Amino acid sequence: MQILIKGGHLIDPANKKNGQFDLLISKGKIEAVEPEGKIKDIPGADIIDAKGAIVTPGFCDMHVHFREPGHEYKETIETGSQSAAAGGFTTVAVMPNTSPVNDNRSVTEFILSQAKETSNINILPIGAITKGLRGETLSDMGELKEAGCIGYSDDGRPVSNSEIMRRALEYSKMFDLPCIQHSEVLELTQGGSMNEGIVSTELGLKGMPTEAEDIMVHRDICLLPKTGGRLHVAHISSGGSVDLVRQAKAKGLAVTCEVAPHHFTLTHDACRGYDTNAKMSPPLRTQSDLDMIKEGMRDGTIDIIATDHAPHDRVDKQVEFSKACFGIVGLETALPLTLKMVDEKVISLERAIDMLTFQPNQLFKLDKGSLGIGKAADITLFDEKMEYTIDPSQFRSRSKNSPYKGWKVRGKVLRTLVNGKTVFKCN
Repeated sequence: MQILIKGGHLIDPANKKNGQFDLLISKGKIEAVEPEGKIKDIPGADIIDAKGAIVTPGFCDMHVHFREPGHEYKETIETGSQSAAAGGFTTVAVMPNTSPVNDNRSVTEFILSQAKETSNINILPIGAITKGLRGETLSDMGELKEAGCIGYSDDGRPVSNSEIMRRALEYSKMFDLPCIQHSEVLELTQGGSMNEGIVSTELGLKGMPTEAEDIMVHRDICLLPKTGGRLHVAHISSGGSVDLVRQAKAKGLAVTCEVAPHHFTLTHDACRGYDTNAKMSPPLRTQSDLDMIKEGMRDGTIDIIATDHAPHDRVDKQVEFSKACFGIVGLETALPLTLKMVDEKVISLERAIDMLTFQPNQLFKLDKGSLGIGKAADITLFDEKMEYTIDPSQFRSRSKNSPYKGWKVRGKVLRTLVNGKTVFKCN
């Protein structure tokens, strides 16, 4: 079956296309991309009318938590994939803080097996840097790569031991896979619930200072010249850390970073009223940090947008703020929140699409994020003008923990295709 997507505004940063193009899909791959009207109707082909829609490569999220194995009551690979597809994501990388931890071949193979059976998108596993995420002994990083892992992380916890992190970065060079660091000095954040500042003081909650992130980012950057490793800073939240990454890049060091939509749209003021849906790690910071993050997006210091999709059941959130779990669901709100940065002229629409498609795949050296001839037909169609109110009860995710309830936004995913097959279609 051939599929012809007609009349859409195609934005494909990988191939520097931005305009009215028609797109022909055959056997799950891109067969032709031509200016509108150049591809004649093909008998028997399925026609998708994309008039008024933006057509892009499928979005890629390199930082999600699908909770399987071990915490399926929060999310499964199946429900997480449905949430991703509804958000326009065709490829996601799942973090290893499952139970058991993805620190060995058997867990990696289980995740890939479950993905093959239950997922409608591309699932890529991230392996643990250390066994059990305990930060004491390196995992078998070579085995994890052979099993299918595309990077290493102890996300949820930092690798605090500098010698362990040094060795991990050396292996990252050997295997040409990035080490993804959750940058946090635990001695400074122990018992903390939110950003340390005026709001935490007013609420009577122990704070988590930005220095806890900055110190760890600085340490890891200092390890790069000798190790030659690849460092990726996850969910950057501190303006100081953005500046550290900027300086490291200027020196030619192999460091990249990502930002989550909640860190460029919310400040610690969202925690007022003890709203546990605004509790996340790293925490929401100050307006000054948010402004510096936007500048990092504007000047290219921040490479990609990743949601840090972290689903939790209501029992994990409907407790005292200090006892609630950290995290927010993010896959189904990523597009409209990113478009807010376009509205604010922080980034262009093309740059926004680039950060959601081509750049993640460049960073992790994947064969995705492009609508080039012969590439897999992983495609997202969205209406950038459609306005609506965010309603977490309608999320496809098994969990609904979002601080964006009631937000009026624009930008709705209309259809998501993986290998030419529609995996989500807006009602």
